[in-house]
Amino acid sequence: MASNAVENYLKAIFQLNNKVKDGATTNAIGEQLGIKAATVSDMLKKLDSLKLINYKKYHAVQLTKKGEELAVSIIRRHRLWEVFLVEKLAFSWDEVHDIAEELEHIESSELVNRLDDFLDNPKFDPHGDPIPDRDGVIHRRDQLPLAELTPGDKAVVTGVKDSSSSFLQFLDNQNIQLGHELTVTSIFDYDKSRVVEMRGKSITLSQQVCKNLYVKTA
Repeated sequence: MASNAVENYLKAIFQLNNKVKDGATTNAIGEQLGIKAATVSDMLKKLDSLKLINYKKYHAVQLTKKGEELAVSIIRRHRLWEVFLVEKLAFSWDEVHDIAEELEHIESSELVNRLDDFLDNPKFDPHGDPIPDRDGVIHRRDQLPLAELTPGDKAVVTGVKDSSSSFLQFLDNQNIQLGHELTVTSIFDYDKSRVVEMRGKSITLSQQVCKNLYVKTA
């Protein structure tokens, strides 16, 4: 049975290696977990001794097969709990992350599989991230940042890169939700902000917002 701290590290390493260009470096792990680099280094040495990662100083950390299986299991639990909290307990999508962080450490596979069936086996969580199935398979979908679209492109909002409460609250304020259709009408040369037509309204979104909003082209 892995400790909560070990599980948090494995999950962070998996996510960083899948989302960040430089991968799971010591500094990146520390920044994501809010832990000093020296403390991170000590834990990485421990995880390496447990055969959960391959650790080499000054290089991005790689998960072993065993480490990846554990990380995927944790992510599955986390994302299923987020779906449960939103769909069954009416939490908003900006409220569920911290609660799911606690619930993800319940290790009963029987509970998780029953939860999955109870929710009708969802493929994606409330933020658009794929939920690993009970075999650990992650079915990713074809999507790209809104920042890569050009005028005239049509798309559907599928997820967020930034799942912080502040960003999700901003999207709520703009009435932007997963599944909403949009059309890019223009791009400002000055700051690369984009004007999009969505639900009959014209909205101007900064480049930063566009980089953190995933869409699937129509």
